Amino acid sequence: MSEPSEIRYLFIRRPILAGVIAMVIVLLGAFALRTLPINRYPTITPPSVQVSAVYPGATAEDVASAVASPIEQQLSGLDGLLYFKSSNASDGTMNLQVYFDISRDLDLAAVDVQNQLNVAEPQIPQEVVRQGLTVTKAQTDILMVIALSSEDPRYDATYLSNYSKIYLEDEIKRIPGVGSAGTFGQLQFSMLLSLDPDRMAQLGLTVADVQAAVLEQNTTNPAGRIGREPAPPGNQLTLPVTTVGRLTDPKEFENIIVRARPDGSLIRVKDIGRVTLGAQNYDLVSKVNGVTTAAMRVFLRPGANALNVKAAIVDRMNQLAKNFPQGVSWFIPFDTTPFISASVEEVVTTLFESMLLVTLVVFIFLQSWRTTLIPVLAVPVAIIGTFFGLQVLGFTINLFTLFAPVLAIGIVVDDAIV
Repeated sequence: MSEPSEIRYLFIRRPILAGVIAMVIVLLGAFALRTLPINRYPTITPPSVQVSAVYPGATAEDVASAVASPIEQQLSGLDGLLYFKSSNASDGTMNLQVYFDISRDLDLAAVDVQNQLNVAEPQIPQEVVRQGLTVTKAQTDILMVIALSSEDPRYDATYLSNYSKIYLEDEIKRIPGVGSAGTFGQLQFSMLLSLDPDRMAQLGLTVADVQAAVLEQNTTNPAGRIGREPAPPGNQLTLPVTTVGRLTDPKEFENIIVRARPDGSLIRVKDIGRVTLGAQNYDLVSKVNGVTTAAMRVFLRPGANALNVKAAIVDRMNQLAKNFPQGVSWFIPFDTTPFISASVEEVVTTLFESMLLVTLVVFIFLQSWRTTLIPVLAVPVAIIGTFFGLQVLGFTINLFTLFAPVLAIGIVVDDAIV
């Protein structure tokens, strides 16, 4: 007698052993089903690290030669590096994407990029270094977009964008499973200095003079303490000296002294232009159905459960919405989880339909509930056990791997009927 026949008769002669093995398979599959990440697509793209920088007033060519080129020279030779590419815009921004091998740990890759960036900093203009060089683990698996809108005209796109950056971004980033979150555009509040070139030419001033004056006078200057030891005998008071810190009002910026003339008169910013409170950059504004909004992208952390993360975000946003200004509301204009939910529901529906089909066909032809019970129990064992196989192979539950349970259902149904 062949070996497969021996195994088959072994389970026939020992039904308790077969039942125990079936229960173990079901338990392993059930535990795997609870722990497997649920995503829209499998993780097949190489991990990447993003380096961002801003060179105010520079052209795309200036950014490429003065910022991107020194950084790229230092990145060559990184462990697991595949390639990198940079995009430089005419507004002075640089975005450098560094791609690594799929087996490379993203956290360690980000550390390596940061170390090489520190080496390249002396070759980069100081204006760029003062603005800050940002290294982030790039997330490509977008989960959803959260938008803020307002019925009150007082709350325009700039206000909504700043509200999102100050009160919402950090709260969303703290949710387990969220890789990153960021509001579209650069509409954060800034002081805009609109200078009159004709008036500046008459006074012999340049933009560099105004910039130097603003940098020098818009600072925090600690002044120390009066009466600090060592002090004269009998001194019993120690007073901290507080000075005016960074400027916060447009009128304060207008009173910045740009130059003192020989006759003792002063040239201030208000003499050569005007100062207004506005957004840092107006190049990008988000709209939904023609209505101006503040849109925030939310990216999923690798290995996280998309459905659970989305539920946690919705719950947290409902809590934060209680403190929104009057007339401000939030909604989700883009969401990737409905595709995942629909796929899971279709698998469950297919499973119940196949169970019903197997039960009817077997019972109608065999006329025995005991015989019908065997394939009815075999179907869930095979299907639930499939998820344990997915976990062993390192897969996630996504639109592609959900084809496996559907295929397994069809095979089990055919075998049961035969």
